[in-house]
Amino acid sequence: MADIILKIAIVLIFFSIVFCLLRLVIGKTAVDRVVAIDLLTVVTISLVVLYAHISGRFVYVDVALVYGLLSFLAVLAIARFLERRP
Repeated sequence: MADIILKIAIVLIFFSIVFCLLRLVIGKTAVDRVVAIDLLTVVTISLVVLYAHISGRFVYVDVALVYGLLSFLAVLAIARFLERRP
């Protein structure tokens, strides 16, 4: 039963990656693209944590936490840049 749930989670994560990439390409403004990149990082973090669970190596959870922190700081920096831009 757990294997089926993990496979469903992997499929849903890959669908969300496809939709995020579509939003990144189709996005009309820079803000749309930044939101799509931020969502891609969140989805990638979930993929890394899922891989950590499947492989049994929970050191990848630490990698996902650091990646999330860096992603948050990058989005803040981009938001401040876009705020100052005319």
